[in-house]
Amino acid sequence: MGETLQFVIPALMGVESTVAYELKKLGLSQVKAENGRVLCQGVPADIPRINLNLRTGARLLLCLGSFQARSFEELFEGCAALPWEDYIPREGRFPVKGYTISSQLHSVPACQSILKKALCKRLGSVYGLSELPETGTLYQVQFSILKDQVTLMLDTSGDSLYKRGYRAQNMGAPLRETLAAALVSLSRYKGKDPFCDPFCGSGTIPIEAALIAKNRAPGLNRSFAAQKWRWLPSKLWMDAADEAMDHEFHGSYDIWGGDIDPAAVELSRHNAELAGVEDTVRFEAADAAKFHRDEPKGRVVTNPPYGERLLEKQEAEELYRAFGKAALKLPKGWEVDVLSSHTEFERTFGRSADKKRKLYNGMIKCDLFMYTRSAEKRTARELGAVRPQSGPRPKPRNARPTAE
Repeated sequence: MGETLQFVIPALMGVESTVAYELKKLGLSQVKAENGRVLCQGVPADIPRINLNLRTGARLLLCLGSFQARSFEELFEGCAALPWEDYIPREGRFPVKGYTISSQLHSVPACQSILKKALCKRLGSVYGLSELPETGTLYQVQFSILKDQVTLMLDTSGDSLYKRGYRAQNMGAPLRETLAAALVSLSRYKGKDPFCDPFCGSGTIPIEAALIAKNRAPGLNRSFAAQKWRWLPSKLWMDAADEAMDHEFHGSYDIWGGDIDPAAVELSRHNAELAGVEDTVRFEAADAAKFHRDEPKGRVVTNPPYGERLLEKQEAEELYRAFGKAALKLPKGWEVDVLSSHTEFERTFGRSADKKRKLYNGMIKCDLFMYTRSAEKRTARELGAVRPQSGPRPKPRNARPTAE
């Protein structure tokens, strides 16, 4: 088995660049963001490091090979040619799952069956068995076939990386932890300024903000499939955990979550305890329509109800309108990011976003509406209330003439 490994990290659409940035910070090489996934290279020790530290990726897949296949014969031969015995032991369980897009081989069940037979042939030949027991550790095989290009992988994570282990329940419209972390990262929050979520629900966004502020690895409280793999020394997992804990910050942070539902607040506090950040983030029952902070600058990152899951559309619009009025009154140094799938969000919120970013919350297509200019400037532009200067305005250099 070569020292250099190829990794594939599936990602939510819209956050691939955020995942790529994280991987570069972890020191991975050949990082390349594609639609729905990020590719990179590393060494065996990077398997625990990525699983423990990655905040925004879905899972870590170890790529064993890639080849073209337009027929079942090519698929079988390509799979059987790979050194599966370097990774899967004699007793290993190796179920197969995957997907195919825009390819000659379009039947997923048929591809699963062919790949399983190829794996059995290869491993049976190596281990001298006509039938493999499959009674041991799980080695989940994943495949993707995109435009006839087959990629075969092993899932090192097990449960998806969004399952941090701190949220057993949610308030009915869950925001995945990986997306919440991406929202915090996109806001450029580093732990210095106040951070607020007026629609905190089960507390996911403030908790992820606290983990980022403390630089705490999100995977420290859970286990991973590859921890049981024989060829990956357990010492690598201990070293990765020690490294992650050594890099934690210990400071004082102003992170707040509010929700109008007292049950949501209690659940958020419980989840914060499970995440080990109860001393870093505070929650309280509060009406988002009355949200206000006096600090000169800070960040609001929030995911209000969309009108598709929890509230009717009209109720959602009234909520956006009331929160928009409150947000407009924040001091000019505040930045506000709101994730919503509502097509008329900007109109009901009361202002156009300075920047928008397309994201997906599960299968729901959303926009992250980002408001970054001062409230003073926004109000002047939107109300057309800019007063003319006294006297003629000087023309800027190299200005084009304008029609009078």
